[in-house]
Amino acid sequence: CAMAVPAGCRAGVVEVERSVTAVLGQDVVLPCRYRAQEQEQVVQVTWLKRGPGGRSAEVAVLNRQHGEHVQEPYAGRVLRRAAGALEDGAIVLRN
Repeated sequence: CAMAVPAGCRAGVVEVERSVTAVLGQDVVLPCRYRAQEQEQVVQVTWLKRGPGGRSAEVAVLNRQHGEHVQEPYAGRVLRRAAGALEDGAIVLRN
């Protein structure tokens, strides 16, 4: 995941799992958290899938002002794990 904070403010730390194990046919949580510094606020979280040859394809964008946008073929399969501030940008990938 990638997080965006207002320009000139980024000093916090993005925390992600190096590896997540999933079971075929079951939901999996893909964690991503931004440990913000004082007065910081995450405005957008972007989830990308890295494919063959290092290419990245957008999976989902979580935006504080514009809501969530999920690309096909992930529509209906990607949900935010928790409502509220985007410092917790974890998603649930269903099935």
